[in-house]
This record gives sequence, C-alpha cells and structure tokens, in this order.
Amino acid sequence: MSAVTTEAVEAAPTSDDASETPINPRTRQLLQDPILPMLIRLAWPNILIMLAQASTGLIETWWISHMGTAALAGMALVFPAVMLMQMMSAGGFGGAISSGIARALGSGRRDDADLLAWHAVVVNVAIGLLFSAVMLAYGRPIYGALGGEGPELEAALVYSNVVFGGMVFVWLMNGLASVVRGTGNMLFPALVTCGGAALLVPVSPLLIFGFGPFEGFGIAGGGLAMVLYSFGGTAVLAWYIVSGRNLVRFGVGPLRWAVFRNILRLGAAASINSILTNVTIGVATALVATKAGVSAVAGFGTGARLEYLLIPVIFGIGAPMVALVGTNMGAGQKDRAMRIAFTGAAIAFVVTETIGLVAAIFPVAWISLFSEELGAIDAGVAYLQIVGPVYGFFGAGLALLFASQGAGQLFWPLACNFLRLVIAAVGGWLALELTGSLNGLFFALAAALVAYGLILSLAIRSGVWFRGKAA
Repeated sequence: MSAVTTEAVEAAPTSDDASETPINPRTRQLLQDPILPMLIRLAWPNILIMLAQASTGLIETWWISHMGTAALAGMALVFPAVMLMQMMSAGGFGGAISSGIARALGSGRRDDADLLAWHAVVVNVAIGLLFSAVMLAYGRPIYGALGGEGPELEAALVYSNVVFGGMVFVWLMNGLASVVRGTGNMLFPALVTCGGAALLVPVSPLLIFGFGPFEGFGIAGGGLAMVLYSFGGTAVLAWYIVSGRNLVRFGVGPLRWAVFRNILRLGAAASINSILTNVTIGVATALVATKAGVSAVAGFGTGARLEYLLIPVIFGIGAPMVALVGTNMGAGQKDRAMRIAFTGAAIAFVVTETIGLVAAIFPVAWISLFSEELGAIDAGVAYLQIVGPVYGFFGAGLALLFASQGAGQLFWPLACNFLRLVIAAVGGWLALELTGSLNGLFFALAAALVAYGLILSLAIRSGVWFRGKAA
C-alpha cells in the first residue's frame, strides 16, 4: 500500500472487527465516472440546499429590516456568530464526518462508516450545547466588543439568546446531513433544506409581526423561526438514516475514543478556518463601527452578507468535493483526487466571480433591499464595488479547503486563512489610520481575499497534500 493510501486510511475510523465489503455501486461511481459531469451532477442539488439554507437568513433579514436600523444593526452583530455555527457544523465538523465516511466506504469498510455516523451524533450534540452555554452566558460582552451599544446591542441579545438557545438543532441537522452526503447522496439533504426554507417564507413574518389575534415576538420571532427550521430538518434526516434508506446507518455500540479523535482532529482544524473567516468579518465590523457608526455598520453588514452568501454556494460545490476527494484518496487514486480539487476550484471561481462582478456593477440594488438610510447605502456600496470584483479568489480558495478536508490535509488552508486575517485586520487598521476612509479598509479586505485564494492554489498544486501526515 502506498504512503498516501496509508495516510488516508489512518485518517478514517477503524474498528477491531470491521471487515471489508464489496464496493457499493454509488461509491464505484465516485471512483470511476468522468469528473466534470459527476461534480456538476452532485453539486447542483447541494448548491440548491445551501442557497435555500442561506435564504433563511435573508428572509429573516428582510423582515427584520422593517423594524428599523437598530434591529438590522443588531442582527448584523449576531450574524457572524450564527454563520460561524453554520460553517463549523456543516463545513468544519460536517466535512470531517463526510470525509471519514467517504474514505471508509472508498476502502470498503462499511462497518467503520456506520460507527462514525453514531459518534457524529454525540459530537454534534456536545458541541452544540457547549456553544449555547457560552453565548447565553457571555453574549453581551462579546457583542459589545464588536461595537454594539444601546438599542442595537439589546436587539442583538434578544435575537442571539433565542437562536443559541436552540443551537443544538443546527449542529444536529448539519451533522446528519453530512452523514448522508458522505455516501455521495446530495439530493435528499437538498430536499429537506429546501422544504424547510419554503415553510419559513410564511412562518418567519408570522412569528415576527403576528397575524390577527396572534401577537408576534418581534426580532425574537426571527430567531424562533430558525430554531424550528433546524428542529424539523433534524427530525426528517434522523428518520431517513434510522429507516435504512441511507447507505450508512447508525452503528450503535460502545463509544470509542479513537473514532472521536478522528472526527475532532479534522473537524477542529477545519473549524479554525471557519473561525478565522468570521473573525476577519468581525474585526472589519468593529473597525467600521469605531470609524463610521451604526448606519455604516448596517450597510457594511448587509454588503458582507453577500460574501457570507457565497459560502453556502461554494459549500454546494465543496461538499461533493469532500466525498469525491475522500473516496478517491481512500482508494489510493491521488492523481484523480487532485483533478477533482482543481476542477471544483475552477467552477467555484467562475460562479463567485460572476456574483461579485454583478454586485459591484449593481450594488445599490442589493443594499437597498435592506436599508434606505444614506449612511448604510454608502458603506455597503463602497464595500461591494471594491471587494466584489475579487470574490472569485475567495471562491476558489474555499473550494480547495473542502478538497483538502477530503484529503485529510488542512495545514495550508489554515495558514492561508490566517494570512488573510492578518492582511485584513492589520492592513485595514493602518488604512483607516492613514486615510481616514472606509475605502482603505475595503481595499485591505480585497487584497486579503486575493492572497488567500492565490497562495493556497499554488501550494496545493505543488503537491503539499502528499508531503505530510493526514490531519
């Protein structure tokens, strides 16, 4: 067995009594079908699922924007934390779950995949409850450190307490969806998410504003709608796995630290990338708050929300890449794994660059959906015109992060994302000090995205996946 194959197998869970089973036809497709058509076939339902999931936040934002600037700014303070949970549960630990299951199936170890699925439930429940406790206890100082004060801080706390009160369901829903996606099945999680998003269209305004004799909950209603959406998705996905309709089932049995270690090691490394991405936006939000006030924060937050919207789009491409790269690495097909990685990165670049260019050409159309205040529109338009044209580098870099997760190699994505944070934070602060203009901060954010995507692409192309031990 080659060194690459050994590393890939070591990164997947093992069990003492696991026996090799014949390769499932779905797994064989991941190993043999033409890359581009297969990637598109797997990605489109996943892009749909991620757009639907992102739309839940947009639906809430649009309705809450009718409550005034303070409510919109309060939601902007909470949004990085909520997106961090989505990115960690779906892309970080979720990717680790999908990667481990894909590599186990790729090497014919079905029992190990079942065992990993059960351990994934325990991990997601524990982490979801942990973050709930932290944000419920320390939400005020955290949002205050991001520049929140007065009415916007109080609005942020109301929304945050409801959302994080039910955060365990966000983690469970994304964890179970990752179990299904690890088998190469992207369609069913897409159907679950899209169905939930469709229900949110009438439910969200009902909970926020009420109807007839039913009294709404205000900004808390938006948070309650998100919790109910996650709870429903969790129930449906759990039924799908338990019923035996999924290729991988829950291998219920004694919990094993070796399996937890494999999930936590790869999931933690990927989640640090998610944390760095959200810290970058959080630092930029704080810099905007100190320089230009609440209206600019609302405008920047609305503009940055489009950047956040790219993450689910790229995840739609990246989640199949985790399964594809992981399965092929598990089978020792490293050249095919590399081709999958850069095919997916090229698709992500084209999609996100197109979105960025459209946003840069028509920025007012996006910002005015959420605010008509002049200060908010000015800040949001400036951000989109400067940062939007380089969104493609962000898309390519994030797609390669997912591919690296499938390969079990996350050092370089982590290093490049840290470099992005340094350029954005230090460069943005210096630009504000020297120019006194938000445009300087936005140019620093744009430079950070270019460095992130370009350096990571060059590193992976040089073969760094095969020169170190799997994460």
